Amino acid sequence: MSERTKLETVGKYPVVRKLGEGATSEVYLCRDPFNNRDVAVKVAYPESFADPERGQLFRRLFLTEASLAGKLQHPHICQIYDAVAEEKINYLVMEYVDGGTLEKYCRAEHLLTPARIVELTFKCTRALEFAHRVGVTHRDLKPANILHTGETNVKISDFGGALISKGETTQVGSIGSPAYMSPEQVKEQPLDHRTDIYSIGVSMYQLLTGRLPFQGANNFSLMYAITGGKLEPPSKLRKDIPPEIESIVLRAMARERDSRYPTWGEFSRELAQVFSASRGQARKAQEFADSDRFETLRALAFFSAFSDAELWEVARISAWRHADAGQTLMKEGEPGEDFCILADGEAKVTRRGKLLGVVKTGECFGEMAYLAKKDNKRGADVTVSAEAAVISVPTASLAQVSEGCRHKFDRAFMTILVERLSAANLRLSGV
Repeated sequence: MSERTKLETVGKYPVVRKLGEGATSEVYLCRDPFNNRDVAVKVAYPESFADPERGQLFRRLFLTEASLAGKLQHPHICQIYDAVAEEKINYLVMEYVDGGTLEKYCRAEHLLTPARIVELTFKCTRALEFAHRVGVTHRDLKPANILHTGETNVKISDFGGALISKGETTQVGSIGSPAYMSPEQVKEQPLDHRTDIYSIGVSMYQLLTGRLPFQGANNFSLMYAITGGKLEPPSKLRKDIPPEIESIVLRAMARERDSRYPTWGEFSRELAQVFSASRGQARKAQEFADSDRFETLRALAFFSAFSDAELWEVARISAWRHADAGQTLMKEGEPGEDFCILADGEAKVTRRGKLLGVVKTGECFGEMAYLAKKDNKRGADVTVSAEAAVISVPTASLAQVSEGCRHKFDRAFMTILVERLSAANLRLSGV
């Protein structure tokens, strides 16, 4: 490869520094001056597209990824903001994720705890279910294509090899990294979302053990192992892997696709259940994990109309806590700076000692202070009557969520108000 000219700008994006390079492209950290944010810009090498043997394939991969710009809007998918395909330069402008990839956690000296791996994988499965619903199968999932930031936030990237149903982009066969390919992908059979489930299983195996489940001296021997070799259980390589987590990995990696998880939803639910169970009684003393928050929100009727992305927004801005019986959650006359949803348990609503009502699991309280806007004083006391889990949403934080998420809150509140008015009318009419 010839010496390359150092880029100072890529299109309208000033270069901050180079982040890395691969066989067909290099990636730069750039500044988006119009949106005032950092972005990662992947620039294709001109000679990659001109290569007589692989040039057409590289161009198709670029166009596939470019076609997804603005279409995969999910908090755990790396966003593609812009795509430029010109005679002299081809590049993608993407969300910048500062933690790098999960590949570094596949080395024996840097392995994560099983619980953290389950939490990361849970978020991947939610993102991939979203992609599946809009007709996208990734086909090249591996730790090197999963970016992370913070302790447990992940972003799936590199959708260049994706299968897109009902799309205009020509699909390309023989895509994927051999070590992570499903048996049907190795055999070049028709694929569905279960090939991605298998690849996520392989990624979990590698993150847990620091080793790939199948290895070979060359691609041929590797593919033979994938289609017919014996799979060593991950607990043989790492003793602290709980049997429940091992069971999830082995089911995701089942050789026959009908033996894997049939849906991403079932995969993610089992991950969430295992994560919660692994913490046992210690859970009350810890923060609610993101998987706990998401699964709890999704199960509550209040949030039934919220999309996955909107549920993640709620999980991000809300505060969660356990409350014992007798604990006061709200007091009459205090400023109403938040509203609450009871995730579990029961609470009673009183005014000057008189019982006004009972709040049960899934119901909200304190929303009138938010809806009143000007007079936001609490109108009653709310006290826990049976051990509870409480979700608090600061009203000021609603300004940080999307318009669609705010609209869903307003609709949920209006539904509650209509139900309460109807019940009051029935009581007044004596029915």
